[in-house]
Amino acid sequence: MPSRGGRQYRPVVSHEQSIVQMTSMESGPPTEMPKQIPSQSENVPNPMEGPSNGHDELNNSQRESKLELFGFDSLVNKLGLKSMTGEQIPTPSSPRDGEDISITIGSPKVAGPKLGTMMGVFVPCLQNILGIIYYIRFSWIVGMAGIGESLLLVAFCGSCTFLTGISLSAIATNGAMKGGGPYYLIGRALGPEVGVSIGLCFFLGNAVAGAMYVLGAVETFLDAVPSAGFFTDSVILVTNSTATNGTISEVTTIVYTPSLHDLQVYGVIVTILLCFIVFGGVKIINRVAPAFLVPVLFSLFCIFIGVFSAPRSNASSGITGLRSQTFKDNWSSAYQRTTNAGIPDTEGPIYWNFNALVGLFFPAVTGIMAGSNRSASLKDTQRSIPVGTLAATLTTSFLYLISVLLFGALATREELLTNRLLTAEVAWPLPAIIYLGIVLSTLGAALQTLTGAPRLLAAIANDDILPVLNYFKVTEGGEPHLATLFTAFICIVCVVIGNLDLITPTITMFFLLCYAGVNLSCFLLDLLDAPSWRPRWKFHHWMLSLLGALICVVIMFLISWSFTVVSLALASLIYYYVSIKGKAGDWGDGFKSAYFQLALRSLRSLGANQVHPKNWYPIPLIFCRPWGKLPENVPCHPKLADFANCMKKKGRGMSIFVSIIDGDYHELAEDAKTTCRQLSTYIDYKRCEGVAEIVVAPTMSDGFRGIVQTMGLGNLKPNIVVMRYPEIWRRENLTQIPSTFVSIINDCIIANKAVVIVKGLDEWPGEYQRQFGTIDLYWIVRDGGLMLLLSQLLLTKESFESCKIQVFCIAEEDTEAEELKADVKKFLYDLRMQAEVIVITMKSWESHIDTGVQQDDSVEAFTGAQRRIASYLADMKETARKEGKPLMADGKQVVVNEQQVDKFLYTTLKLNSTILRYSRMAAVVLVSLPPPPLNHPAYFYMEYMDLLVENMPRMLIVRGYGRDVVTLFT
Repeated sequence: MPSRGGRQYRPVVSHEQSIVQMTSMESGPPTEMPKQIPSQSENVPNPMEGPSNGHDELNNSQRESKLELFGFDSLVNKLGLKSMTGEQIPTPSSPRDGEDISITIGSPKVAGPKLGTMMGVFVPCLQNILGIIYYIRFSWIVGMAGIGESLLLVAFCGSCTFLTGISLSAIATNGAMKGGGPYYLIGRALGPEVGVSIGLCFFLGNAVAGAMYVLGAVETFLDAVPSAGFFTDSVILVTNSTATNGTISEVTTIVYTPSLHDLQVYGVIVTILLCFIVFGGVKIINRVAPAFLVPVLFSLFCIFIGVFSAPRSNASSGITGLRSQTFKDNWSSAYQRTTNAGIPDTEGPIYWNFNALVGLFFPAVTGIMAGSNRSASLKDTQRSIPVGTLAATLTTSFLYLISVLLFGALATREELLTNRLLTAEVAWPLPAIIYLGIVLSTLGAALQTLTGAPRLLAAIANDDILPVLNYFKVTEGGEPHLATLFTAFICIVCVVIGNLDLITPTITMFFLLCYAGVNLSCFLLDLLDAPSWRPRWKFHHWMLSLLGALICVVIMFLISWSFTVVSLALASLIYYYVSIKGKAGDWGDGFKSAYFQLALRSLRSLGANQVHPKNWYPIPLIFCRPWGKLPENVPCHPKLADFANCMKKKGRGMSIFVSIIDGDYHELAEDAKTTCRQLSTYIDYKRCEGVAEIVVAPTMSDGFRGIVQTMGLGNLKPNIVVMRYPEIWRRENLTQIPSTFVSIINDCIIANKAVVIVKGLDEWPGEYQRQFGTIDLYWIVRDGGLMLLLSQLLLTKESFESCKIQVFCIAEEDTEAEELKADVKKFLYDLRMQAEVIVITMKSWESHIDTGVQQDDSVEAFTGAQRRIASYLADMKETARKEGKPLMADGKQVVVNEQQVDKFLYTTLKLNSTILRYSRMAAVVLVSLPPPPLNHPAYFYMEYMDLLVENMPRMLIVRGYGRDVVTLFT
């Protein structure tokens, strides 16, 4: 069986570069579908080496002929799989038959070593969570809050991070995850604006937190080795009043604090050294990280050994060892005032309560994002992030809970509150181990911060949302060196400042803001439950995510409502800046899914019944196809969007801009897509709420007939068709326009659509072109109040707000004029519409023609129309006589009553004369649209319409659709 294909591909083997090249060798008919590129591992014969076994050739051709039936490559290839994951592959789109194809895939940049769960997630999270607070503040917290409330404090803060870890695990396992960690997850779930605003706040919090960790390490080092300072230490005298046996005595405590200049010098040096380690890349960080973590774990082991072996001979009197009495004494809380150093003082400036302790302790549980920040360096994000993050969270939470029980039973409350380094005193065998643990734990946390923050910034820059961040972009697998320098710069500036007491709570707010964003992302995705929401991590629920987000918000306000407002204001400013300056991006976020489901639910709730007049909104179908040609790359008449905005009250409503391309859809599909993009750009430029649709059809009439039947859903179908009056049809001798124009109007009448035809669109005023005069309505037939409603909508626009409305009605008898005028005034009053009513009687109407008032131009147009109709009718009769057929026009049989034709011409003449008499200077005139007479040629109807609009610069010809669009009742 011969293969249907004519192209064969010679596999190119290269040992130097990873290049796959397809070389086309034509050996068959030009309608060949390209074959799949054979891999070197398959046993595929090379056509350049001669024929292969006939049996194998038959099997191969049979397999290919079956698979090629689908019209794609015979097998799923690597390019196709990559394109499904969203990667941009430079492949040709829809190659036409017979074209040569040459695809070259360059060798990808060799990425750095990938990390597993232990070194990539668990260790970074553990290093970030275990910090200086555990060593120097945790025992003090137990003494202040008591054992009971300390357990509650740890459980409360730990539940926040644990629930956030569950939400993080669910989102991270819902597909391939690129770099950026929480920013990537939040941005893809809540949109680019929310993602960038929270991501930048989280980056700033990490950068400043790095400075806090460095200062903590340096201060602990100088406390342990005072002789290492270059400048004089600060000495603070703290006086405490104590009562003993009814006698009040004052005890003065000397507190040595390192010099600010020493902190600055050592802090800058340590930051620079850490940056050198970070510049070495993931490989160096993996080697250095255990050197920081192992001594920390050993120091924890020494603390627990010391706790169980206490008290030792050289221990303080307040260290009782593990005693049940001490446990009972320390169970309740003892909130009180303290000095800035945390020493109890009845006149101290700080009063501690549970809320204040939440703010102090919460930084000890942060750091769960350290692993996800390095998501681009992980081997398997969907496994490593859930396992590593939750394992680190549970490990540290268990450590804190055990430590609360042990410290509460170890020492008296006075010892817990006054001994700042109780952990060092009880540690076995030497206190120096704890100093080393404190320094290395803080340096490890600083190292992880300086590693994750630049990658977070680089991920934001790579998404190309904010052009100002383009300097921090990195290639895939590359190291963010410039982002690292910027992070180090922020860190050094904060270190030089030295005192971070004012901005440290804001750092905690940024972390909580990020955690709340992750929880809200999972809540939204879980609640919407889109088909693409299929996380591998099954232990999640939208209620848990919502609870986690609420806990984050509660903790923010417990810590400080003022700093909460500051952090939210900063995030809002970034959001506003991104929404204005940022590039639009569609990431399939959860809000788009929410809008989609809300739209579907709203559409179902509207149902298919008729909309009540009180709820009626104009949904115009703007027919963009011009009667003639527009300049190149101009998809629509520039004034159509201005007119569409005039049909909406305060911009509310939706417009559908439709254009029709004549031709074959298979040949013009790409042109239609290009035109649709141009039309959408035009709509956005005009700030008109609407959508663009392009239809390819054999003729304009066929295209419009399909549009008017199928466009829209339920009650959201367009109810008004807006198009330009074809003023050029006679001037440019476009003989096909009359039949198309009449066909469109008849289709609208059959489809029960209102029609608004704009005459003088070129002169339609722009948004800021103020008009004066009147808006005149010639209310001839009942149209459901559409003409009245349009006039009111025009008054809401700035360009027409200075105009007044005049309503002209026609009475058959003079005796009916006053009664008709009163009825119309009462009707307009009940409709809350202010307008002047003018009644024209048939007698006065006739007098306009008989007396020759304002008739010169109209009568000349009337005579010309009669002459052209007579000539056209004579040609029709001559053609029918020659062919022996009845009268034919526009491909169908017609019946012409010449008296009726003259009557129609005379009626339009009278109406035009009346309009010219009363409304020649009006800002805009609205008149009822007469329907095309049955069995009349379309040419005749165009003559009627031309006579109606003669000498009128700006006119709206309106036809309702038999339904009321206004109501008298509330």
